[in-house]
Amino acid sequence: MYNIDYDKALYYTLWGQWDDLLVLMVRTNDDLLSKKIEQFLHAYHYPISNEYLINKHEQLMYYIDHALLSEINI
Repeated sequence: MYNIDYDKALYYTLWGQWDDLLVLMVRTNDDLLSKKIEQFLHAYHYPISNEYLINKHEQLMYYIDHALLSEINI
């Protein structure tokens, strides 16, 4: 079973489509993906520092990558 939410999250994150990423955050059934998107968008709009923002971006990308690889190997 392939979940298109991960592809969408990757696309929206890479191309900076924050509004679409926010909609995906609300609509996805993956609670962890939703939380990672929420943390990244919060860090983007209210940055504490560049390092914090980069860290949240990397955490989101790592989770998406992990989820996509897990679905391929099922």
